[in-house]
Amino acid sequence: MTKYRMTMMHGKRGSEGQHDFEEEPGLLKHSAMTVLRRSLAAVEAAEGIGHMDFEANAAMKNEDKTVVTAMGCLVFHGEDRQPFVAFISERAS
Repeated sequence: MTKYRMTMMHGKRGSEGQHDFEEEPGLLKHSAMTVLRRSLAAVEAAEGIGHMDFEANAAMKNEDKTVVTAMGCLVFHGEDRQPFVAFISERAS
């Protein structure tokens, strides 16, 4: 497993947070949406925040494919919607 970090800024839940998680090696070779989906699933499982859905307005990788940037809206408990921006990359050792 490879260690990754998602730095996320969003609505009411503490401005900025860093969430470390483990995933398969080569996660960042997948599409930006796949990286976002799997990163949010890992954070949801690890943080114990209950079910979280999302709507993505944009997700892209830089030319070197080492960082995924995404923005959209997190949806908690159906009606609690919070905008977010996330940066996902391999975690430096």
